[in-house]
This record gives sequence, C-alpha cells and structure tokens, in this order.
Amino acid sequence: MNKLTADTLESLFSLEGRTGIVTGASGGIGKGIAMLLSNAGAKVYNLDITVPEKEYHKCIVSYKVDITNMALLKKTIDEIGSKDGIDFLVNNAGITKLVRAEDVTPEWWAKIHSVNIDALYFASQFAYPYLKKSESAGRIVNITSMAAYMGFSRVVPYCATKSGVSGITRGLATEWAEDNILVNSVSPGWFQSDMNKQVVDKDRERKILAKIALGKYGRMDDIAQMVFFLLSNASTYITGQDFSVDGGARSFGY
Repeated sequence: MNKLTADTLESLFSLEGRTGIVTGASGGIGKGIAMLLSNAGAKVYNLDITVPEKEYHKCIVSYKVDITNMALLKKTIDEIGSKDGIDFLVNNAGITKLVRAEDVTPEWWAKIHSVNIDALYFASQFAYPYLKKSESAGRIVNITSMAAYMGFSRVVPYCATKSGVSGITRGLATEWAEDNILVNSVSPGWFQSDMNKQVVDKDRERKILAKIALGKYGRMDDIAQMVFFLLSNASTYITGQDFSVDGGARSFGY
C-alpha cells in the first residue's frame, strides 16, 4: 500500500484516541461492533448485565451493569466520561421474545420498553455532556430493527420499541445538532444472533429467507462495519438517518 493510500484511509477511518461505549457487547452483534471499533484504535467500554470472565480484546473494558438501573447507569457513564471522555455511544442492548399480541402482559410490555427504549434514551442523555465535548464530533448510533418498518407476528412489543428508537434518533439528531453530536441508527435485517435464534423456528426461517433479496443471512461484521462508518471521519455530514443492513429485504418486491 502506498503512503497516499495509507494516509487517506487513516484520516477517514482511524479511531485512534477515541473512547466510547457499546451496550450489550458481551456477545452477538454488540461484541462484533466492539471488536471492530477496538481494532480501528478506539477504547471501548462494554456495559452489559453479563460480562466475560476474561476481556476478549485489550482495548475493551467491561462493566457489569443492568442498564435499566438508571442510578447505576448514570454513575457508570459519569465514571467513564470523567476519566476518558466519551466520543461515541452505541446503544445496542435489546431484548425480545415470542408472544401473541393478545397474550402480552403489562409486565412484559414494561420490561421490554425499559430495556429497548428507556435505557437507550437515558444512556444518551447521561452521555450528552461528554459527547458534546468530543473533538471528533460526538456520535450516537442506535441499533434498531426491520421491525421499525415492518409488521412481524408474535413480537408486537418489540416492533413498538424499535419504532420508538427511530423516533428518538430523529428527534435527538435535530435537537443536538447544535451541540456537535451526530445521531443515526442501523436497522439489522436477519442475522443468526442469539436474539434471533430465540424467535426463529424452521417455518419462520423459510419465510424470512424468501423475503431477502440476497437469499441469505447477514454476517455479524456487516452490522459492525456500518456502525464503524457512522463513527468515522467518513460520515461527518450524516445525522438523523437510518441505515438498513438487510440484504435488500426492505426493497424486495417479487
């Protein structure tokens, strides 16, 4: 690689000297995101209710945090921000389960909203004072879902929360633009993540693959690469947008 090429790539994509948070990064999509960002030079803090016994990357530090515990969440974010500053926040943590709409209990409705909506919103609020001081422009990337756009049976509460994430993304992007913060979201299509495995049986899988233009599941790296782009210097004029990484599912007709 010649020096001009190397310098160009470094100026656009190096995350050296940046610090950020990825929620739910002990496994699945979150782990893939944290790994790529760390490989690009960032120091990443993983906030998760379960943490690995041994860190899986030298630039990743895990905190055992129930993100629905607002006092603990704020304390942890303040600790990170006061020590290292915060250049980016990736709100990745989320939950779901299969349950018919008529059988949804108030307890499950409240629980899924507390993780997928409340924790995401307040993590963003708690990180705000640090993000607006970032020399590289503060960045928030929210992981939403195709369920923000499409109706899926037996996961209506999940659809509701992910639609809410889209609204939060646009609202924060508009309000915090004057504070040097860019806010975007990424909508994964179908991946063989632990969450998807909980809700996909053989019949559901057949229907899913039939609706994907590329006809196959995505790789975890596909999501991580889009998040990486949105945190890099290659995306300084993008905010309030959602990016579907779905193998063409949203655009697939017949």
